[in-house]
Amino acid sequence: MDLTITSPAPRAAWDELARADRDVLVTQTPAWTDCLCSVTGTRDVSRLYEFADGRRFVMPLVRPSRRPARISREASFPNAWGFGGLVGPDAGIEHVQAVLADLRASGAASVRVRPNPLQHEVWSAARPDGVLAVRRRAHAIDLAGGFEAVWKQGFSSRARNHVRRAERSGVSVELDTDGRLIGVFHELFLRSVERWATRQHEPRALALWRARRRDSLEKLRRLLGDLGGAGRLYVASVEERPAAAIIVLQGDKNAHYTRGAMDVELAGRSRANYLLHRVAIEDACEAGCRTYHMGETGGSSSLAQFKEALGARSHEYAEYVAEALPFTTIDRRARTVAKRLLRFRDDA
Repeated sequence: MDLTITSPAPRAAWDELARADRDVLVTQTPAWTDCLCSVTGTRDVSRLYEFADGRRFVMPLVRPSRRPARISREASFPNAWGFGGLVGPDAGIEHVQAVLADLRASGAASVRVRPNPLQHEVWSAARPDGVLAVRRRAHAIDLAGGFEAVWKQGFSSRARNHVRRAERSGVSVELDTDGRLIGVFHELFLRSVERWATRQHEPRALALWRARRRDSLEKLRRLLGDLGGAGRLYVASVEERPAAAIIVLQGDKNAHYTRGAMDVELAGRSRANYLLHRVAIEDACEAGCRTYHMGETGGSSSLAQFKEALGARSHEYAEYVAEALPFTTIDRRARTVAKRLLRFRDDA
């Protein structure tokens, strides 16, 4: 298929395509890439594809700034930076196939693309030989019927009861769009990391180091400060004590719950998380959002049950990887060995 490629993608074209794309997420906008590059020191190598049939799409893409392409691992996007993939209305199989073929032949040592899970069928059908599909699972809520429909038909009766319990318990929810409460979120986040580390048999110090590197206080501040109000932090408190908090990226068309943290004792007995999401979902509906993405679920059955109790549907999808060297296989094996060693240490 004949096509013209421009890199980095011109901002005017990218903005136009984002406005025309009904599935677009905040993470697929130019503002998100600018924030990512500023925080991580990566370089914008996004690509504008112009096809002979007149169709145009942008692939958000970043690369370590000081490395040449042949030894670089490009991504749409790096770990902990959300969904990438093509921006533009109604990409067909032939368009995605041409883009994946181009990325595979780009000369980079590795290219990873994690597209919107709702577009899985097109991406799966388009995957050419030589591109690896890494299986993933996410959840999303359809908001097309408005909040009343989500509340009555999506929320389970148990979830509605948990929301009412939180309200009766005096749980209060505060919205922050400028970052004044980000320190509260980060403290809850680090407590959550310690709890997860215990469950995963991981040393506490190592888990905290990884968490601070993945989601630094500065990064979280920038998510609220650099996105023109799209970053929204909801904090639930019990008797003026922070119990739980979530970060939602709310765009013009879709919202994306991207981070959550809690004091498990306070949040557990008050059911604060249910009220947090009810408020965020209602806000997204009032803003005209079509979908409330709930992010990665992986193989966690408890997390899946929580999301599905709020009306979310499971979406099996894949991350697509084209690489000159087997980085993904090596990484998988290293993670497996590390987990076995940690369990052995814990059992010894």
